[in-house]
Amino acid sequence: MSDGYDGYDPHAYEPFAVAADLAVFTVRSGSLHVLLIRRGQEPYAGAWALPGGFVLPRESAETAARRELAEETGLADEVVAALHLEQLRTYSEPDRDPRMRIVSVAFTALVPDLPEPAPDGGGDAAHARWVPVADAGELAFDHAAILADARSRIGAKLEYTCLATAFCPPEFTLGELQAVYETVWSTPLDRPNFRRKVLATPGFVEAVPGAARLTGGRGKPAALYKAGPATALHPPLLRPEGHRR
Repeated sequence: MSDGYDGYDPHAYEPFAVAADLAVFTVRSGSLHVLLIRRGQEPYAGAWALPGGFVLPRESAETAARRELAEETGLADEVVAALHLEQLRTYSEPDRDPRMRIVSVAFTALVPDLPEPAPDGGGDAAHARWVPVADAGELAFDHAAILADARSRIGAKLEYTCLATAFCPPEFTLGELQAVYETVWSTPLDRPNFRRKVLATPGFVEAVPGAARLTGGRGKPAALYKAGPATALHPPLLRPEGHRR
């Protein structure tokens, strides 16, 4: 009795491994940071890299990405589970890893400012820390290219989605939200115009009744908002001319 796979020989194909790598961004101290790990094993022992690792036989790439992120950074499982994680692209150049043919499914995540990860990572990570994207420098494997692609992706997605709120705490001021856009886009925005566009976009943000926060100035406390139910911006919130990539 045929099982429907007559003529198929899995041994006729060269085996390869699948990995999941992550570009995790946050805004802290007024600059865009990425989470990096220092590799504790060869290849590239001692070099900085994006967190990630191999996909196990009975798990999806996204499950592997969350597992590796928790293992290599010491972030709590509930924190990792709540991250907004989305697939970036697949990296499959034959020689991207000196060990063997390894295809990487890369993800990007946007998070509010979190504490420093545990100093001693798990797996092949010797150390993990938040690093300003501008200071990331050379990275192991092709992770510099992954980081550049992820940076470009989030800059574009802030124009037509509501993901900027993922960088903010649960309750935030419009000034804090504007700082996210200015940091990711590397350009100042006109405050009244930004405020008008945000509040005119249905479902982008919702006011928190009766809540306010002092922002360091001498004026009255700023009203607090939370992320609304919308996922897309209509119309999009475009970068100023000359800053679009």
